Formats: sequence, C-alpha cells, structure tokens
Amino acid sequence: MSTERAGVPFAADALAWDKQDGLLPAIVQDADTRRVLMLGYMDREALRVTLESGHVTFFSRSRQRLWTKGETSGHTLDLVSIEADCDADTLLVQARPHGPTCHLGRESCFAGAPAGAGFLQRLDTLVATRERERPAGSYTTRLLEGGIRRVAQKVGEEGVETALAAVTQSDDELLGEAGDLLYHLLVLLRARGLGLGDVEALLEQRHAGGS
Repeated sequence: MSTERAGVPFAADALAWDKQDGLLPAIVQDADTRRVLMLGYMDREALRVTLESGHVTFFSRSRQRLWTKGETSGHTLDLVSIEADCDADTLLVQARPHGPTCHLGRESCFAGAPAGAGFLQRLDTLVATRERERPAGSYTTRLLEGGIRRVAQKVGEEGVETALAAVTQSDDELLGEAGDLLYHLLVLLRARGLGLGDVEALLEQRHAGGS
C-alpha cells in the first residue's frame, strides 16, 4: 500500500503488522488542542480506508469488522496526519473531532487527559465549532453569515484600533484591542477554511528556513 500521496511519513508495508496479529494500536490526538482522545486498532484495510476517506477508521476486535468513528453517532474524526513510532508498531493519529469522541459524551475517552493547547488554540477550536454548527444568537455566527468581506472589514477596523491604542492609549486598552484583533482574525481564517494551526505551520516553516 502506498501512502506517499497522502503525505504520510512512512510506508505501510514497513510497519510491524506481524507483532500483534496484523493490528496496530492507534492513539488519536486532537490536532488543535493536543488532547489524547481515544485508543483504537487499525489493520491494513482500516489504514487504507482512513487515508482514502479522510475519516479515521478502525478494526473492531469485538465485532471483527471495520468501523469508522462516528458511523452511527455522526461524531466523526477528520484525519489530519498519521505517523508511526520508532518501532513502527504504534500509530499516532492527529484528527479534528466533530462532537464528543467518547460514547459517554465526553471530549476524550480519558476523562483526565490534559489539553496541551493554550487558550488561543482553544479559542480557535471554539470558532471552528461555531463555523460548523452556526448556533443562533452567537456573535461568531453573525460574523460568518455576514460574509467574508464583513469579517475582513472587522479585522481591518480592529487592526487600526490596535495600532492607535499602541500610540495613544494605555497598556490595558492596547491589550483589549489586541484581543479583539486576534479573535476577529481567527474568525477570518475560518471563513476561508483555515485555522491557527495553518498559521503556526507557516511560521514554523519560515523559522526552519532561517527567516
């Protein structure tokens, strides 16, 4: 099985399938908050379906068949990336969840699993949820439904207000305007189908290149 086109940094045939009767444990982590969400198992077919569909799919040991997370609940896991560990016998799956991952209605199957993300990343995740669900009465919903030009206008306004605060106002007022600017920028990115992680990846790439 070729994984090159999916951007996966390993060859599926090089994985240690024989160690556990053709199954590999797959740890699923929220790509935005870094919180561990669940543990499942993949065989070759589950890995292939995951890569081709973009929805995280496992092999159920109890039902002896493939199952895509969320196939009944709708709480799917959208694939971001997969990597193998140093022994090639465990997979780390980065995904974006749609709804709670745990069947008990929790975000994670591990109740105490910490989120490694800072507040800005958590805010970005919340904005992404608002973009998908569009709850009534939400300011974020109103912004998004106003169209990308309206959101871009708000970013421009907040940028000007932040610059003016830096020159003429107090630190508290500058921080307030900066907070408004960051929030509206996150909404603008989501309106274009992007997120904070995409900006971070670009900055990391630039840093690695010596910028």
